[in-house]
Amino acid sequence: MGFSASFSTAAAFANPESVASFQRHIDPEWVHAALAATGTATLRRRRLPAEQVIWLVLGMGLFRDRPIEDVVSKLDLALPGSKGTVARSSIAQARERLGSEPIKWLFETSAEVWSRRSADSDRWRGLSLYGMDGSLLRLPDTPANRGWFGGKSGRHGSQGGYPLVRVVVLMALRSHLLAGAAFGPYESTYELEYAYPLREKIADRSLTILDRGFQGAPMLLGIERHGTERHWLVRARSNTQMRVLERFAKATNWSKWRSARRAEQRTRRYRRPGPRV
Repeated sequence: MGFSASFSTAAAFANPESVASFQRHIDPEWVHAALAATGTATLRRRRLPAEQVIWLVLGMGLFRDRPIEDVVSKLDLALPGSKGTVARSSIAQARERLGSEPIKWLFETSAEVWSRRSADSDRWRGLSLYGMDGSLLRLPDTPANRGWFGGKSGRHGSQGGYPLVRVVVLMALRSHLLAGAAFGPYESTYELEYAYPLREKIADRSLTILDRGFQGAPMLLGIERHGTERHWLVRARSNTQMRVLERFAKATNWSKWRSARRAEQRTRRYRRPGPRV
């Protein structure tokens, strides 16, 4: 199962009934730490303080078919007040005050803890197993999304049906728990550009399996050099040039990748900034 299928399955499966369902898996202390680390803690008394808004954003991702005020009510997020319900405009303002940084911090923290725990519990020959995969996700067709993310072009200069976001993820191979994700515009980008920053998130003493779209000496040598005993396995392209050094069993050779030396020199000075993770 690739990332696209896992993403759809997770979105369809999750359906918590209360904040307590979240809290069984997400340490509430992480929420407070996310606000403290990003300087977004609530200073004045509000019906939707920042820590509750984080739970709201998480709930919105799970209850995608429900109005935002229904999510607040279903998860009982609003603090007691003189009015029975929280106005939709107040919810939108609360989300705006929160911003994206606390959610990013929370994702990165939970992803590292959960994925490493999963990969460590199911090792192969002493190595934790990771996979890297890329996909395209459709976005609402708005001028802002078209302008920033772009999309596929049709014949005679026509536009594709939806704007697209390009996403590359690193996951624990057995459980598909995400260890990291990078995403951004589709237009004028390629998967490797989003894959480079994820190399630093791979654990030591590991094996990372990649598709042939990620085959490139700078990418693969970078996996090795960002840690200790970090191995990779990639399906080679049909035009890959290799010099056979020794033959073993059928279709198994010890070979030298001819472009590796030149790419190794390039990798030492490669400093492409890449997208945000």
